[in-house]
Amino acid sequence: MASLALTSSLSVAPSSLPSLRSRKSSPFTSQFRSFSTQDRPNVLHFSRDLKSLSFPKSTSTSIFKSRELLSDSNKFGVRASASAGTAKPVAATPPSPPWQGAAMKPLLLSIAVGVALWFTPVPAGVSRNAWQLLAIFLATIVGIITQPLPLGAVALMGLGATVLTKTLTFAAAFSSFGDPIPWLIALAFFFARGFIKTGLGNRIAYQFVKLFGSSSLGLGYSLVFSEALLAPAIPSVSARAGGIFLPLVKSLCVACGSNVGDGTERRLGSWLMLTCFQTSVISSAMFLTAMAANPLSANLTFNTIKQTIGWTDWARAAIVPGLVSLIVVPLLLYVIYPPTVKSSPDAPKLAREKLEKMGPMTKNEIIMAGTLLLTVGLWIFGGMLNVDAVTAAILGLSVLLVTGVVTWKECLAESVAWDTLTWFAALIAMAGYLNKYGLISWFSQTVVKFVGGLGLSWQLSFGILVLLYFYSHYFFASGAAHIGAMFTAFLSVASALGTPPFFGAMVLAFLSNLMGGLTHYGIGSAPVFYGANYVPLAEWWGYGFLMSVVNIIIWLGVGGVWWKAIGLW
Repeated sequence: MASLALTSSLSVAPSSLPSLRSRKSSPFTSQFRSFSTQDRPNVLHFSRDLKSLSFPKSTSTSIFKSRELLSDSNKFGVRASASAGTAKPVAATPPSPPWQGAAMKPLLLSIAVGVALWFTPVPAGVSRNAWQLLAIFLATIVGIITQPLPLGAVALMGLGATVLTKTLTFAAAFSSFGDPIPWLIALAFFFARGFIKTGLGNRIAYQFVKLFGSSSLGLGYSLVFSEALLAPAIPSVSARAGGIFLPLVKSLCVACGSNVGDGTERRLGSWLMLTCFQTSVISSAMFLTAMAANPLSANLTFNTIKQTIGWTDWARAAIVPGLVSLIVVPLLLYVIYPPTVKSSPDAPKLAREKLEKMGPMTKNEIIMAGTLLLTVGLWIFGGMLNVDAVTAAILGLSVLLVTGVVTWKECLAESVAWDTLTWFAALIAMAGYLNKYGLISWFSQTVVKFVGGLGLSWQLSFGILVLLYFYSHYFFASGAAHIGAMFTAFLSVASALGTPPFFGAMVLAFLSNLMGGLTHYGIGSAPVFYGANYVPLAEWWGYGFLMSVVNIIIWLGVGGVWWKAIGLW
């Protein structure tokens, strides 16, 4: 019996030995662990000679314990020899597949918010349809924040709810899929694919690293001020920040070893993405031609107070607070949301080596560069040629598709682009119909009546109006929609309460850009940078709110002193 147990213990498959070592071994079996693989055929013969040996009782007990250990072969990978019989494997229970559906707690929370508001009594002056749409809109926003499903799925469910409840018709719910802004954002992702695929993005990124790459902060500032220099010439922040700078920023992140999904996002990418986005709203506020909705502010100003905001008036008033913000915001983010790699003295040398290794530009790089110049040229001079920004982008993408620089299959594989198109178009539709149903007008009138009845000085009254105007942007997916809905009402009341009309108009116009940094849907550049997936949604909103406070302090504080100096108030 002892021989049989010992024979079994010595016929362990080689792959199972580590498993046996992890168990508490008997004193006897431990003597044979030193056998090499080639010695094992002789183990059975050697075990027969052991029959004549006598063992102490304790040793015999250990041998039988070894036998009990080996009988559990299905757990420890042990293979018994022929003399001990063949162990029958026990079928392992396959693990349950992971849940692929929605995260139930966030889903129930978003539904609960919508249901609670749905059954809240409708205020006087608000239509039932408007109130129902507000309930669905807020439920969708909560879903987008908590993410029980991907953003596109949440937004699509929100649109489905509007159609199911007859709050919107199908045509109305999906009307914004024909809006040019969501498509311009999606096209920016396709351009980014061309930058990365051809290597042009890496080439430009290495040039930046060569010049400014000895520190992450220097690299960030080089991008921030490059974007600001282009701002007066490119009136679409989606095209400027998303179509030109996002591909460049992505390439820089990859070149510096900061990638999405492998835990290196905070190495450089998270800070750089958030910095470039937050400063894009600042540069948009600095020039009349830096954002498509800025001329709308100027037009509504003329209609309301009969005064004209010229290009020079705008630039002179915005230049000082704008430059201060461009300096402070990247530095502050660098302190409170720092990249883990701050100094890289060898980076410029490495970049030069990479550029030498890349050699001259390839044919596809040249095509990509030429297409970019064509598209940017049309973005700058398209107004004179009657070519809008999205048409210019489609033309540029068509060149890339025809030449094979980017394939349609690659465009279809850009899932983030299609997801962004879906949720952004859905929010634009719901926010737009909130305005059409009169809810925004009711909100504006209620606010201005309340502020007007407080009996405060014009400075305090205007400060309250500014904060309400600014933070109501959480309910908008477009700067133009917000301006169209609330600019005139707030400017009229501010003027009636004693605020210098031209001063009030300029401040509201500047803030109409800065408020875009609050969320990941508030301005055209937001979905593009957020869609790069370097910054989690909670951090995006948290730092967006913090930077909004910083910008308000700078623009009303430093800006207020500057505006007093130039006679604006």
